[in-house]
Amino acid sequence: MSIALIVGVGDGLSASLARKLSARGYNLVLAARNVDKLQDLAASTNAATVPCDASDPQSVASLFASIDPRAEDLAVAIYNPSARVRGPLVNLDPADVRRALDVTAFGAFLVAQQAARRMLPKQAGTILFTGASAGVKGFPNSAPFAMGKFAMRGLAQSMARELHPQGIHIGHVVIDGAIRNPGRTEPADRPDSMLDPDAIAETYMALIDQHRSAWSWEVEIRPFVESF
Repeated sequence: MSIALIVGVGDGLSASLARKLSARGYNLVLAARNVDKLQDLAASTNAATVPCDASDPQSVASLFASIDPRAEDLAVAIYNPSARVRGPLVNLDPADVRRALDVTAFGAFLVAQQAARRMLPKQAGTILFTGASAGVKGFPNSAPFAMGKFAMRGLAQSMARELHPQGIHIGHVVIDGAIRNPGRTEPADRPDSMLDPDAIAETYMALIDQHRSAWSWEVEIRPFVESF
């Protein structure tokens, strides 16, 4: 069985991804800072859980080292974590901004580097990044999030140009809108005005399934009522 790794797992999109990948037959590894919250999801998807601080090089290296002895192919790696710091530019705490960039951008690099090292020898595999509208348009009072997501998008584009010819599929998914995660509701008079996490996960699965003669490096998805 091939391994699918999801980094930054919660109860929304990443949970939908875990269920779909499990149904497809992947051997799942779920990574998060706090894996205690993942026990129900892990049990229902027969997944292993590994604690990981995605912004820490040693923690990421330990995550991948824990996968290596299983003697299975790492076929899919998905990076979900991000961090927001809101407020006027002149009031932002530099330490908070650095932390946000470490999680959103540096962590994406760390995970992608480790995944690529394991996929290149067999010249196969898929690495996907969860992006946002902030990665293509910066909003006021949200500079750190835009910085991190722009950097992630640049990483994905650079990786695609470098690794596609070597058999590694890179995908960046721009999620342009609010996700209907558990606990979030949309107005009764605006059904489907938020992105359904299961529907988003279908797009990820489509990227994983793409034939190499027609690879996409980036896909934008948004509710039908979202302006852009």
